[in-house]
Amino acid sequence: MQEVISHSLPRRHDNILQVLKSYYQLTKPRIILLLLITTAAGMWLGAKGEVSPLLLFVTLVGGTLASGAANAINCIYDSDIDYIMERTRWRPIPSGRVKPRDALIFALTLAGISFTLLTVFANLLAALLAMSGIVFYVGIYTHWLKRHSVQNIVVGGAAGAIPPLVGWAAVTGELSWAAWLLFAIIFVWTPPHFWALAIYIRDEYHEVGVPMLPVIEGNEETAKQIWVYTLILIPMTLLLVYPLHASGALYAVLATYLGAIFIKRAWQLLKDPSNKDVARSLFKYSIYYMMLLCLVMVIDSLPFTHEVTTAVADGWQTFVGGAIAI
Repeated sequence: MQEVISHSLPRRHDNILQVLKSYYQLTKPRIILLLLITTAAGMWLGAKGEVSPLLLFVTLVGGTLASGAANAINCIYDSDIDYIMERTRWRPIPSGRVKPRDALIFALTLAGISFTLLTVFANLLAALLAMSGIVFYVGIYTHWLKRHSVQNIVVGGAAGAIPPLVGWAAVTGELSWAAWLLFAIIFVWTPPHFWALAIYIRDEYHEVGVPMLPVIEGNEETAKQIWVYTLILIPMTLLLVYPLHASGALYAVLATYLGAIFIKRAWQLLKDPSNKDVARSLFKYSIYYMMLLCLVMVIDSLPFTHEVTTAVADGWQTFVGGAIAI
């Protein structure tokens, strides 16, 4: 079977565009988009809604290159299991379109450019944080945890939580409690997000021997863990409002609304843990949830939003005061 598959996979490029496409695919661009959104949220929150367009552009480019480097190395390391799973068999390395050596050179080049850009245009702290994300994702998650521990996603989630720290450091040069809370929010969000996917593609993880929680403990236990993490996550997001005062009333209302939907989806999975459609729905919503939560953070941080909410609050107080006087 494996021999038949190998002959059916493309092993060369016909033109330069195909070469560029293969190297582009090594970076896993769909994953990078969400990381960039969390980076931008960290920047806007840290800068209180006033971010230099040049700094924003350079930081996002640097983050893109760092994430692309980490994903490319991940593709090298996981090429054996990618070859086995049908949905990943056509990736550049298992299909033979890119050699592991060339992919490594590509990844190191991306990392080097990222470090240089962030150091020159942002600061050394942001650059070092970006590099730490690569080291953690490759060394801790991919090499050590992914194939050896059922807690792979829990601990490995720290790598995906580093981008908002990079963004915050880029605009402030330091890391405050609010920055670390952003890290914690994404860290706690990661297990429900990935475990929902793991339930949906449980058979594929089982086939390649990756000890994801649904494979080792079953769907029911995984759904329970997703429920617990979700219940921790939602109130955690509101700590940005109180006691940290990093976000305001608009964020509080919308974060609560988005969180209520997340809880509802997690509850549905808890009631029917083997339903792949429910698991897939939760996985998809978890992506929208994080994107929208970050968008709300950005909107809430804008000076215009502060002016509007302040005016509304003052008007409400005047109205209530007048009503009481009457």
